Order: sequence, then C-alpha cells, then structure tokens
Amino acid sequence: MNLLKTAATISGLTLLSRITGLVRETLTAATFGAGSQTDAFFVAFRLPNLLRRLFAEGAFSQAFVPVLGQIRAQQGESAALALARQCALVMTAVLALVCLLAIMGAPVLVWMMSGGFDGDSKTFALSVMLTRWMFPYILLISLVALASGVLNTWSEFKAPAFAPVLLNLSFIAAALLLAPHLDEPIWALAIAVVAGGIAQLALMGIALKKALSRSLSAQRSDNTSSGSISGSALNPNAGPREHRWSIRAAWRDPSVRRIMVLMLPATMAVSVAQISLIINTHIAARLQAGSVSWLSFADRLMEFPTALLGVALGTVLLPSLTKANSENNPQEVSRLIDWGLRLVAILAIPSAVGLAVLSIPLTAVLFHYGQFDHQDLVMTAQAMVGYAVGLVGLIAIKVLAPGFYAKQEIKTPVKIALFALVLTQALNLVFVPLFAHAGLALATSLAACANALLLYMGLRRKAIYTPDRGWLGFTIKIVISALVMGLAIGMIALELDWSGLAAAPWLRITWLAVILFVAAIVYFSVLRLLGVRWMQFLKKDKA
Repeated sequence: MNLLKTAATISGLTLLSRITGLVRETLTAATFGAGSQTDAFFVAFRLPNLLRRLFAEGAFSQAFVPVLGQIRAQQGESAALALARQCALVMTAVLALVCLLAIMGAPVLVWMMSGGFDGDSKTFALSVMLTRWMFPYILLISLVALASGVLNTWSEFKAPAFAPVLLNLSFIAAALLLAPHLDEPIWALAIAVVAGGIAQLALMGIALKKALSRSLSAQRSDNTSSGSISGSALNPNAGPREHRWSIRAAWRDPSVRRIMVLMLPATMAVSVAQISLIINTHIAARLQAGSVSWLSFADRLMEFPTALLGVALGTVLLPSLTKANSENNPQEVSRLIDWGLRLVAILAIPSAVGLAVLSIPLTAVLFHYGQFDHQDLVMTAQAMVGYAVGLVGLIAIKVLAPGFYAKQEIKTPVKIALFALVLTQALNLVFVPLFAHAGLALATSLAACANALLLYMGLRRKAIYTPDRGWLGFTIKIVISALVMGLAIGMIALELDWSGLAAAPWLRITWLAVILFVAAIVYFSVLRLLGVRWMQFLKKDKA
C-alpha cells in the first residue's frame, strides 16, 4: 500500500469535511452568535461527542482494529466479519442502555459540564432539553465507527473519511432552511445532529456491503484459479465462528471479551482527555458569557490541520503497524513511525506558526459575520493562539500512540494521559487567572506537547521506535523556514484592518488567500534553499 497516496486521499476527503465544517461553523456564528443559547447547544452537543470519542473513535477503535486485523490475518475474513457482527450486537445493547440513562439523567450531566451556567436557569434548562434530543447520536456514530474500523482493516478508507461531510451538510441545511421557521432557531442544530448521524450510518452500510462484496468476489476468483472453492470463501457467514444474532452469545465470544479487556485501559487513556475537556468546559461556563463558544470556534479551526494530517496519518498507520507487528517486523514498525513523524514536522510546524500569526485574519474571514461581533472576533483569536502552541504535539500524538495500540500495549499511554490531565489542571491554575478562556487553551496545548514527548520517550525506551539519522538538522531547517514564513505573512497581515473589512467580505477573503499563497511559497522556497528535498522524502512511504 502506498501510504502517502492513501494518506493524501484521506486528507483530501478530510479537507472537504473541514471545509464544510467551517461553512457550518460560519453559519452557526452568523446565525446564532456566541451567546447563551449557543453555549447551551455546545455544552449539550459536547456530551454525546465526549462519549463518541471515548467509546467509538477512541477506546473502541484502538482495541477493535488491532484485534480485528489479527483475526483476519490468522483466521480469515469469515472470522473477522463474525467478530464485527458480535461487537455490533454488544455495542448496540450497551449504548442503548447508556442513552436511556443519559436521557433520564440529563440535568446531572449538564450540571457536571457547565456548573449550572453560573445560575442561568433558562440556559441550563435549554441545554438539558437539547441533550435529551441529541444523545441517541452516540449510538449512531458508534456503529459508524465500528463499520469504519472494518473498512479500514480491509484498506477501504474513502467512505469513513467522507462520512463527516454528511453531518456538516445536515448542519448547513438546518441552519439555512429550518432555523428561520422555528420559534427557537437553535433547535435546528439539534435536529441536524440526529439527521446527520442517520445519514452517516446509511453511508457506512452501503460502503461496507460494497467492500465485502468485492472481497468475496476476489476470494472466489482466487479459489477458482487454484481449483478449489471452500465454503467459507463462498459464504461470509460460514467459517470457524458460528454466527447467531444473540447478544448473550456475542457477550461470551472470546475475541469480544478480549476487545473489552483491551478497552478498559484504552478507555482510561481516552477518558482522561475527556475529563480534562469536561473540567475546562465547566471552568469556561463560569467565565464571561460566550467563553464556551469562543473556545469551540477556536477549537474548530485547530481541528482543521489536526484532522487533515493527524487523523489521516493515524488512520493509515494503525492497520499498517498492526500488520507489521503481526509479521514480527520491528524495523518496519520503526520506519513507519519515523515517516509519520517527519511528515508531522514538515507540515505541522509551519501550520502552528501560521495559525498563531493569522489568528485574527482567519477568525475574521471565517466567523466575523452577523451576530458574531468584534469582541467575539478578538476573544476567539486569543483562544486560537493558545491552541496553536500545542498543534505539533496534538498531531504527533496521532502518530506516536498507534505505536503502542498496534502492539495491544495500552498501559503506557494511560499513565501518560493521567499525567497530562494533572498537568493540564495545574497549568489552568496559573493561566486562567492571567488569560481567562485563552488560558484554558494554552494549558491544554502545553499538556498535549508533554503527552507527545512522553509517548516518544516510551517508544524509545521499549525499543519500538528508533529514529533515523539526521533528525536534528532536519528539524532546525524546518523551524527556520517556518519562522521566516511567519515573519513574511505577519508583516502583510498587520497592515490590514480585518475587522473593518467586514464591509467588504470578498476583499477580506482575497487578502487572506494572497497571504496563504505567500506563506506556501516562502516556506517551501526556504526549505529548498536549506537543502530539504521534502518531495523525495515523501516518496519513501511504500509499506
């Protein structure tokens, strides 16, 4: 598999997802502003999102994909598909119960996230009702994550990367077509969440059916050419595992139990980050009104490069690392991690500099419309600078953590995550009094950098990863190139009144496009002058 080509494909589809996501956030900002109702929605949506990251895309994926890949390699596709079916049954039963309990206990959950919005009973009540409406999203998106894990194991990455676009389109349609007709327009976003989850699950079902049909056809062709056709090759329901639609049988399946055992430490690792998010949201809800929204808008911008690079690399590397570990090839494991980290350095360092320098221009172009006023612009930009500090660490974690997960070794990431949680809250004590909501972003960023550093040291200590030669000079050249780029674009950006240009939005967009073009030219030109042949490096990615 060509890792660069695959990662580029995922990045391209993720780019489409992030573009539609930014359109979604721009419409949200312009339509609803950064007031109390928007805060209520973000708190309510954060609850199912928290569990999505915890159970679906987080702990479950980290435990499920390596085990599924190992079962497929050792026992065949029929056994792997049986395992996926059993996991789907258990997941549906457990999360249906979780949804029921969450709907009943919504007031408690919202209070834990927001602290009661500092006595604002109207906002609190709205957030509770929104939570009850949107919580079933966790069941839908968890099944999407399971289907994505199966598709990724079969080296099918396009549909999972495209799925978030459907959620964004649902938001856009709701904001444009539904919100104007509702007495409380914010409810349009809640409807969009559920509709988007249904659309994503439908897409995964179609993609999974097509992928498995292609795989079955390939098996038939191979077996026909070899002169024998086994029952398991012709029938994906046949094989070493008996398939019964029984939750009890699924619960007793040894591989399902193994995934659950692996999920326990993985859940701890992911939950630490989510606990930190809950605490930060709780703190932000007690700060100036709009703080939760400012952090959410800034976080959306930071997710743009994080998803384009970090998510794409993590998605591609985990199955590849699992395969290399199954083949007992430590050299390939180390090579894959090194390649991923070099790509992070080349692209994440200049992205961090650019996002910090262009925090005002980017926020202005994307969000400064309608109800999103000048104060919202400045406050969101401040949070963005705080998040930019940790961008490299956040993306590096996506490359480093799979090195442990592929070996089904979760304890080390858990310990590191616990340390990061304590560090984040210790830093909050220092930075929140100084920088308010931006202090929360800065504390999160510094803790992410510490997390990445400790993961790196753990991989080195366990001899999972040994860096190739030339890293010091390589990094210095990238930092120099990024700083020159930052100086060049900063000189241009400071000459413009980005808030005042709200009266001429297309001129503001044009100026930002020019600055981004200059940034790319300057950065890659300086890299070239310093002797970094980055295109040659990118080609060294065959797995």
